[in-house]
Amino acid sequence: MADEFIKGLGILTGAGLGWLVLAGWYRTPGFESTRQLVSPVSPDPASADLFNLLAIGLMDTLLWFAILGPFAFWVVLPAVRQARKAMDERQA
Repeated sequence: MADEFIKGLGILTGAGLGWLVLAGWYRTPGFESTRQLVSPVSPDPASADLFNLLAIGLMDTLLWFAILGPFAFWVVLPAVRQARKAMDERQA
């Protein structure tokens, strides 16, 4: 159980840090703003170059990875193991 916890925590912190860095670059219009990290993306995606588009896509990917990664290690995998254990005990 400890290895699943640390894997989920590593995913949460790593992906969360990556999202925070990219969101700070692309979603913060100014440091005096009260809407930091939740503003729309700064560069217009229609006029952005390839690296900006990749970073914006990576930002969205990291957000979902930070949400679903720990959920998989903390909820889904233990539930599957418990279900498999219950099925094995029921068949024996």
